[in-house]
Amino acid sequence: SSGINAEYGEKKRKFLETVELQIALKNYDPARDKRFSGTVKLRHVPKKNYKICIIGDEKHLDEAKSLGLDTKSVEDLKKLNKNKKLVKKLAKGYDAFIASDGLIKQIPRILGPGLNKAGKFPTSLSHQESMKDKAETVQRTIKFQMKKVLCLSVAVGNVSMAEDELLANIMLAVNFLVSLLKKNWQNVRSLNIKSTMGRPFRIY
Repeated sequence: SSGINAEYGEKKRKFLETVELQIALKNYDPARDKRFSGTVKLRHVPKKNYKICIIGDEKHLDEAKSLGLDTKSVEDLKKLNKNKKLVKKLAKGYDAFIASDGLIKQIPRILGPGLNKAGKFPTSLSHQESMKDKAETVQRTIKFQMKKVLCLSVAVGNVSMAEDELLANIMLAVNFLVSLLKKNWQNVRSLNIKSTMGRPFRIY
């Protein structure tokens, strides 16, 4: 982290760089071994400008507006006409979606599989839950998903974070990932930390 901060100090960027944890696996066959996925809640929000969209019923839409969150109604979604390009654009425009629990089953019917394909299927929200808390939980949650390749990368922070905050997030993410692996640390080839524009720093 101090290495990243030192490098960041040399070249100030126009945008806030994300810090990624890059994981290379070994003794793992994506074709034969069970693919894993899991989510873990970090101690600190990794991305500063994390964009959430609320797909809500009337009550949730009003609440979202009062919290300054972006919103989409069912009518807004229907206007996209299941157009793959438009659904893809919607998915790209946000880091995550939260939807009223009463609407969540309708979303694939209205939009098709686009949000799911993008790995951004909405998190469910009931009227008993606090939207503010749910949004913060979503902002702090990262997902590990094994695809066909032996490399994974997840955002664990940004370069404006204090070193101990970044470290806390990295430790949580690493320990959680290792717990998902069949042979734990024996499946880890290397771990690198990298800011968006910086060089990777090997930590394991």
